Amino acid sequence: MILRTIALFILMLGIGLIAGAQADKGSIPAHAALIHSLAVSPDGKFFASASFDKTIKLWELNNGSLKELKSLNEHKDNVYSVTFSPDGKKLASASVDKSIIIWSIPEGKVLSTLKGHTDLVSVVRFHPDGKSLVSAGGALDKSVRIWDISKEKELKNLGSHTGSIYSLAFSPDGKLLISSGAGTDNLIKVWDYSKQKLAKDLKGHSLGVTGVDFVYDGKLLSVSQDRTLRYWKAEEGKEITKVGDSPDDYFGLALSKDRKIFATIGYSGIVTLWESGNNKAIWRKKGKTPGYSIAISPDGKYIFSGHENGTIQIFATGK
Repeated sequence: MILRTIALFILMLGIGLIAGAQADKGSIPAHAALIHSLAVSPDGKFFASASFDKTIKLWELNNGSLKELKSLNEHKDNVYSVTFSPDGKKLASASVDKSIIIWSIPEGKVLSTLKGHTDLVSVVRFHPDGKSLVSAGGALDKSVRIWDISKEKELKNLGSHTGSIYSLAFSPDGKLLISSGAGTDNLIKVWDYSKQKLAKDLKGHSLGVTGVDFVYDGKLLSVSQDRTLRYWKAEEGKEITKVGDSPDDYFGLALSKDRKIFATIGYSGIVTLWESGNNKAIWRKKGKTPGYSIAISPDGKYIFSGHENGTIQIFATGK
C-alpha cells in the first residue's frame, strides 16, 4: 500500500497536472449514493446519471455545465447502467431489479420495460441502427442478450461469460459486438452480430476488463483492473499493444465522438485523458475517491466523472 501511494504521488508529480490551468467546472452533488454510470447524448444536449439511490437523473448539458431536468424513479433497485440511443431520442437503463427500461427524451416517460434476465442487469447498449438493444448480466446471470426495441421482446441469448459482465461496445458499423467482464478467464468476447454468434475470445488481461470500445483507426481498446490498457485487432483476436502499469485500477472508459481521444477513471479517482494510439497520457487529474464512472462530451471538451459520494466532477480537457 505504501509503495502504491508513493508511485501514485510520483506519477502525479511527473505529469504535473498539465491541464490544471484549464477551466474545470467543479463538483455537483447529484445523487444520494454511488454513481455507477454516466452518459451523454450524441448531440451533446443531454446528460444522464445512474445511481445506487435507485434513480436516474436527466440533465441539460450546455458548454460543460449541467442543469437538472428530471429525476426518473421507476426502477425498484440500484441502477447500474444508462445509455442514449443513436438519435438521442431514447434512454435505456439497467438495474438490480432485473429490468431494462426505455425512456423518451427529453420527456422522461417510460416507453417500455424489458424483462428476462435472472439477476441484475449490469450494462446496456443500443445498436448503431437504433433498432435493437444489447444487455448483459451480473454475477448470477452472466448472459449477453439481444432485444427488439419496437416489439419489446428478447430476440436471443447469445451466451455467457464466467463472471459479471462490465462493458459492451459495438463497432462503428454495427457488425461486431464486444463484451468484457470478470470471471475465471477475464475474457473479452467478440461476437458476430449479424450471425448472432461468438467469433473470438481475446485473452490477456489478468483481472476484470471494465471497459471496451473502438478507437478511430478501428482498433479495439480495453482497460482492466489489472492496471493495463490494451489495443487489439478484434477480428483477428490479436493483442497489438499493452500499456501499463497504471498505479490505479481502471474502472471506466469513455471516447469522444470522433474516437480520437478517450478518458479513463480509476478506483482512487484518477481521471486520465489520452490520445487514441498514443501510449502516453495527455494529462491526469486527481478526482474524488472512489471513482466509478466516466463520460466525455461528443466534442471532447469536457470529461464527467461519477463518484461513491454521489457527486459528479467536471473537467476541461483543454481541447
